[in-house]
Amino acid sequence: MANALRTVSKCGIAGLLSASRHGPCRLPHLLGQKMTNSTSSKVKVDLDPTTGVAVMCMQSPPVNSLNLELLTEFASTLEKLEMDKGCRGVIITSSVPRIFSAGLDILEMFRTSPEHCADFWKAVQEMWLKLYGSNLATIAAINGSSPAGGCLVSMACDYRIMADNPRYSIGLNETKLGIVAPYWFRDTMANTVGHRTTERALGLGLLYSPQEALEVGLVDELVPEDQVLTTATQTMGKWLAIDEHARQVTKSLMRKPTVDKLLFNREADVQNFVSFITQDSVQKNLGMYLKMLKSRKA
Repeated sequence: MANALRTVSKCGIAGLLSASRHGPCRLPHLLGQKMTNSTSSKVKVDLDPTTGVAVMCMQSPPVNSLNLELLTEFASTLEKLEMDKGCRGVIITSSVPRIFSAGLDILEMFRTSPEHCADFWKAVQEMWLKLYGSNLATIAAINGSSPAGGCLVSMACDYRIMADNPRYSIGLNETKLGIVAPYWFRDTMANTVGHRTTERALGLGLLYSPQEALEVGLVDELVPEDQVLTTATQTMGKWLAIDEHARQVTKSLMRKPTVDKLLFNREADVQNFVSFITQDSVQKNLGMYLKMLKSRKA
């Protein structure tokens, strides 16, 4: 538990407890081509019209906590790219040093109204549905720690490249906070690393080092930190070399059952989440966690 608490942030479920300074999003020109830029408050997008590859960069310091605003912007940005005929693939990364995303924002769930919790959870659902079910080729360029919701974003992509830095971690560790990962979190992980590895990881709330994540299949490739985005760009070329229709249909056949399971049960999933997160015992756990972080910061 102590190790887990050392790797959590004040804003995200099991995020990173380091005071990260916001830095510029370092986006190299994809394949050396000129790029068109579109910048919004939480997400920066660079789309190369000559390759059809977009780099979608989360820029919400200090730790890219997945709050309602970031989730909404993430989903709408991805939807726009999906509708853009000039876009064929998306690389998702972060501008925040040492952090991909610290996970779901606890402040969206602590001492908020049931109505707000419901709106927040619908935004989490929408983000995952847009990403996991996207027709675009998607690569997670994981340039920092990626616990809980950050891990979910990573797993929802087609391919994961992570910085080979032992200080970073990735995994679904909700149980460390007395929270149960929803079934579609579990299904996404099981589809990625298998049932037994998922059962053990979720039960123990494991956070994997990059090397451990590679060994269990949670990430596909490790590269030096300064090569994460360059490697993602090169790897995207391999995905886009495949016949687009065949790739999209294959992806849909693999993922449609998992997507449909949530689509057919979205409202029930929201109700279950609100009922669970508003329990006194769960709220007490979240309050203790936030108090601990505050005392550590002091």
